[in-house]
Amino acid sequence: MPDMDKTRILITGATGYIGRRLKNRLLAHQDYQLRLFVRNKRKVGEKARQSVEIVEGDTFNTEKLAQALAGIDVAFYLIHSMGADKDFKSLDKVSAENFRDACINAGVKKIIYLGGLGVKETASKHLLSRIETGEILSGRPDDISTIWIRAGVIIGSGSASFEIIRNLVQKLPVMVTPKWVNTKTQPIAVDDVLSYLEESVKVENTGNVVVDIGSDVMGFKEMVIAAGHAMGLKRFIIPVPVLSPRLSSYWLVLITTVPFKMAAALVEGLKSETVQQNDNAALLFPAIKPMSFIHAVEHAINEIEKDQVVSRWCDSSAGEVCDILDQDDPSSAVIRDRRMVEFGNVAPEKVFRSALAIGGQRGWYKYNVLWRLRGAIDKMVGGYGLNRGRRVSGELRIGDALDFWKVADIKPNKRLLLLAQMKLPGKAWLEFVIEGDILVQTAHFYPRGLMGRLYWYSTLLFHNLVFQDLAEKIVKQARESS
Repeated sequence: MPDMDKTRILITGATGYIGRRLKNRLLAHQDYQLRLFVRNKRKVGEKARQSVEIVEGDTFNTEKLAQALAGIDVAFYLIHSMGADKDFKSLDKVSAENFRDACINAGVKKIIYLGGLGVKETASKHLLSRIETGEILSGRPDDISTIWIRAGVIIGSGSASFEIIRNLVQKLPVMVTPKWVNTKTQPIAVDDVLSYLEESVKVENTGNVVVDIGSDVMGFKEMVIAAGHAMGLKRFIIPVPVLSPRLSSYWLVLITTVPFKMAAALVEGLKSETVQQNDNAALLFPAIKPMSFIHAVEHAINEIEKDQVVSRWCDSSAGEVCDILDQDDPSSAVIRDRRMVEFGNVAPEKVFRSALAIGGQRGWYKYNVLWRLRGAIDKMVGGYGLNRGRRVSGELRIGDALDFWKVADIKPNKRLLLLAQMKLPGKAWLEFVIEGDILVQTAHFYPRGLMGRLYWYSTLLFHNLVFQDLAEKIVKQARESS
């Protein structure tokens, strides 16, 4: 039942990088009543599911959208189609129009949108789509107010921009880079972005306003060098005029955790200057003083080192492969590799906890080199690869990325199901089930045509090595921790 004394807020994109963190911020307010609009409610944490109302759907389903917006005062629009495999520009346009019109029909007082800095004349394709999204959302000022927050490079644990910078700094003492590394932008800490979004709820309805946010003006070169200082590393950058955006994207793919499509979009965006075009942040939010770039880097590193990463860039996306809705049933698989290992008197919860700890920095046990080889091949053909890692070391939740897997299902102390996100001629899962005193590990595969079957049978030798070792090592790890 709605509490009419509270401000009723809807968050779209609540399982994404910004949305998860904003949800946690707003839950701390006693005078707010939250509702989440998500494609898959199972990706929302158990604690949050008990505290908020959840509507499952997307902005292309107008009936579900109307249901999500009923009785809402303030609506956050935190979604975009950057990861989509299809026409992201058209998807962004339709999504924004549907959302704006549904907000007006529902009597919503205010839309708050997080977009990107930049100007239309020089913006990349993805940034241009974000700008046009803001124009659409604010296109009916007589009917609804819109606060359009525009940020540049967001620095925080788990953000795509920060993971790229961190990987480059940690792995390359000397970098040969394109000349556009000197293009200016204004990075901002994710905590500051959240503060602006949070405070926007309280801003009185004064019509549409665009709020550009950021800290110091810097080039990508300066950011890499400054991040090196924050990590205690001295780095050298040599700009050259011969590296094309496509070559630069492949270079980022090999060194960092992002896949080719995202690397290409980020590289294209770095070619355009993204700096503040107004001072509305200081006028409307004088109490918010953005932290310096180095402070933001230090804070992000501290969260990583303490295993306190709340969200990552790969938590959610418009890409079909990045979501796990209806992906928790591998019964369609026609080929399976099943391994069974008894664990005797070891507590089942310890075995399950050991299964939850695989991958990331721990790796994949004895045949880790074979797993890494498969990850390298995946990177070369445009996949995620193995170096995406994991959010934190000892915990998984539905929707988490785990190297080139995605967590499709968890039933505590009973079942862990991973959906393969590597490039495959088919569809694959890796499942761990506790049955009595036995760990049952099953690789499920649904081949796509003849190539799918040839792929599976050509890798049988490797499967025999890596899958048996993985199951045995999970039980061994649990036994040693007893």
